[in-house]
Amino acid sequence: MWSREELLRYHRQMILPQVGPEGQARLKRSSVAVVGAGGLGVPVLMYLAAAGVGRLGVVEMDRVELSNLHRQVLYTTQDVGRPKAEVAAERLRALNPHVEVEAFPVRLTSENALEILRGFDLLVDASDNFPTRYLVNDAAVLLDKPLVFGAIYQFDGQVAVFHHRTREGEMGPCYRCLFPKPPPPGSVPSCAEAGVFGVLPGVVGALMAAEALKVLLGLGEVLAGGLLLYDALSVQFRKLTVRRNPACPVCGDHPTQTSLIDYEAFCGLGG
Repeated sequence: MWSREELLRYHRQMILPQVGPEGQARLKRSSVAVVGAGGLGVPVLMYLAAAGVGRLGVVEMDRVELSNLHRQVLYTTQDVGRPKAEVAAERLRALNPHVEVEAFPVRLTSENALEILRGFDLLVDASDNFPTRYLVNDAAVLLDKPLVFGAIYQFDGQVAVFHHRTREGEMGPCYRCLFPKPPPPGSVPSCAEAGVFGVLPGVVGALMAAEALKVLLGLGEVLAGGLLLYDALSVQFRKLTVRRNPACPVCGDHPTQTSLIDYEAFCGLGG
């Protein structure tokens, strides 16, 4: 099953008693779709590819800009102007030719999200806007897929795992259980408006990748039912408990939303 090159590549991971050849084979059979190939998506994709996840999907509509390069370390100056999804796919294949990488250089919408995401075992939300976050969350619940979530703001980061079994064996919350309604339009500045500490997405993205690998391998205590907060200035981590809302319109006991909606309108941004 394993080539000599693969055994050498994954040796230090496979000798972990919690992983072993069986766990490595499990990763090889797994698939992950990462929505967003920017600051957060880049470290997630690089670590998942390096770890030997068998198939990766890169969903990203943007092109590389010069202002990306201080934090999005997968890209170079020569890549400016090129589609991020295609550049990322090239670099990931070069990093690990044993991993199948699919590039989706399109905008994720209510019309294409279920089709694109359905074929993956695990979803990762590395996006940078609220309509996409609600869209990916709702798609994850409707498709019954676990979702690894991350977000950053200036010097602060958040990580969580949604729609996944908690340590107690109960289904954990979804993103809507934590944030039932989006903030008013314009109340939360984007990275372009507020700025971002260049290494912050590397730290948060690595944490997201760790949670993704734990989910795929069935290892340890996954951040289901919890929200991890990271403050780079004070070097502090805090873990908050988040409970599933039985009245959640998407993942609740009696869901009232059973299909994807217009998320631009839901977030007050127009249709």
